[in-house]
Amino acid sequence: MATNKFVVYLESRKNLTGSALGIVGLGLTFTGLAGAYWPVVVAGLYGAGALLAPPERPPLPDFPDPSAQLDELRDDFAKLRDYLADVELPPAASGRLTELTELLTALLAPGWVTEVLAQDPEGVHGLSRTVRQDVPEAVDAYVRARWWTRLTPGAEPPERHLERQLALLQGEMETLTTSLREVEARRQESHTRYLEDRS
Repeated sequence: MATNKFVVYLESRKNLTGSALGIVGLGLTFTGLAGAYWPVVVAGLYGAGALLAPPERPPLPDFPDPSAQLDELRDDFAKLRDYLADVELPPAASGRLTELTELLTALLAPGWVTEVLAQDPEGVHGLSRTVRQDVPEAVDAYVRARWWTRLTPGAEPPERHLERQLALLQGEMETLTTSLREVEARRQESHTRYLEDRS
């Protein structure tokens, strides 16, 4: 470990700058300008160089790029679909959930759609939150509430909340789809203007 730190210091800006100024000190010694105090001059210049050198910049964290995030999200979506296949839902909620999962499937399908999506970090975040948090939480909350409703008849049916939640989530994903479509429309319009200006 100590050897590794030593090697890192040898390659550091402080050592390189100090060494460069130390060589200048040696040059002064050979020309006779440093005199009998040449070791102090060389050490002083090395120290000054080490102090003046800019600090080392730690490397940036290596976060996955958006396309890698979407690959992980596809795997999580497959897990979500397996989970949803085991849950019994009322017909209206089941239909809403089917529409939502079809929309999510289209957004996550490999191809040019995900290439556009990868350029929208907020969109990736929203899609990730829907797959990893919102849909599982909505379905799990329904399953839990359904059990309690059997003990307290006359309460508001939990499927109403589930249907509203799924409708809201579908609305969010439709908004995301619209924004992605608008990006492509602007791209097309921009290319048209470019060709018109070129002509």
